[in-house]
Amino acid sequence: MAKIYATGKRKRAIAKVWITAGSGKMAINGQSLDEWLGGLDLIKKRVMQPLDLTKQVQSIDIVATTLGGGFSAQADALRHGISRALCEFDPEFRNILKPEGLLTRDARVVERKKYGRRKARRSPQFSKR
Repeated sequence: MAKIYATGKRKRAIAKVWITAGSGKMAINGQSLDEWLGGLDLIKKRVMQPLDLTKQVQSIDIVATTLGGGFSAQADALRHGISRALCEFDPEFRNILKPEGLLTRDARVVERKKYGRRKARRSPQFSKR
């Protein structure tokens, strides 16, 4: 089985994911999932969600690189990339992942700051006198 490549995105974070049939090893930026995320168990669950749903935790090896954003955005980008790669690996997985919303790119990004404002929408304090 050849390597399958997919890209996942969230906010400013990008995850490049390669999957192959294997024994369940996962390397993100040259580290294991536990080393990469440390004690953030809830985020680890989000990353593993597509593999758990398709029951591929012990049968697929994942190599990924992430860049941009923070840990949470990178983890969501990784989840998106894994989901897309799994759909290329086996088109039947699409029926499992699509209803869970794992193939949809979360397009929410930070709104830009406007001139005359403190932030994107926050106005300067009003002074009556």
